[in-house]
Amino acid sequence: MSTDASSAPATIEEVAAAAGVSRSTVSRVVNGSTSVSPSALEAVQRAISELNYVPNRAARSLASRQTQAIALVVPEDTTRFFGDPFFAAIVSGINARLTRSDYVLNLFIASDDPGDKTTSYLRSGAVDGAIIVSHHTSDTFIDRIATAVPVVYGGRPVRERERDFYVDVDNVRGGRDAVAFLVARGHRRIATITGPLTMPAGVDRLAGYRQALAEAGLDEGFIEEGGFTADGGADAMRRMLDRGPAPDAIFVASDLMARGALSVLAAAGLRVPEDVAIIGFDDSPVATSVTPQLTTMRQPSFEQGEMMASTLLDILAGASARHVTILETELIVRDSV
Repeated sequence: MSTDASSAPATIEEVAAAAGVSRSTVSRVVNGSTSVSPSALEAVQRAISELNYVPNRAARSLASRQTQAIALVVPEDTTRFFGDPFFAAIVSGINARLTRSDYVLNLFIASDDPGDKTTSYLRSGAVDGAIIVSHHTSDTFIDRIATAVPVVYGGRPVRERERDFYVDVDNVRGGRDAVAFLVARGHRRIATITGPLTMPAGVDRLAGYRQALAEAGLDEGFIEEGGFTADGGADAMRRMLDRGPAPDAIFVASDLMARGALSVLAAAGLRVPEDVAIIGFDDSPVATSVTPQLTTMRQPSFEQGEMMASTLLDILAGASARHVTILETELIVRDSV
């Protein structure tokens, strides 16, 4: 019984021959790597279209022991994950990049166990690599994941090593620029509500606050931790008011915390910005949903997600990848200062 050779599916070798490139170049294109020249990318995409090439995920996984799956690990509880617009922007950026590759995304919210269940699964070979965001000092299980699969961190790792790959925003500069703006507006009694000081983002934004005050020759004001949540920001604001007269300006290290602080200030009869100026951090949808609308430091969370995914795809494709990528923040001026 004869078979029609023309009906057989095209192979990756045939695509490579038609495009005039190597098999590995075709593989990088299929897997979404950015380490392909524009001309090679165009030739491979044209050959794929002409030959109607469809990658065989199952066969490729068996041959290479790759799963074509990437894990997003978030060591937070579900309330924080689904309630903070930062995570929505990060996931959107990661997903936008992965849709241009052959990889799928698996989400792990690893808060209610000490990481054992998540770690065991990821170390079993179920994924090819992991992106880890919002990690704390106590999240030691992350180190066990990093010994099993390639990892890209969202934000500076708690225990940074030369071999680590991470994408972060310049949190120190963001904090410094926010407070310098308040100083330039004439404010002298400036306080801050920080994120968790078990997280590099919380530590770095506080460092920026302190740098700006030192450069201006001003003393530090009240410092209260707010946990990157609206309730935490409200509690921190109450503690601040209990300590003495309200500051004339506050740098709040996230928009969610700023929303909580605004509600407490309003209940106390304090006007924003007439009595107390406020600058948040994120430029999330929260910033424009409150009254007054928040002046805030924009961090490019969507772009951070895209860059993390691109970095991990390059690592998995065997291409060179930058170990540290720092994205800039931008002051967005609205009505709260």
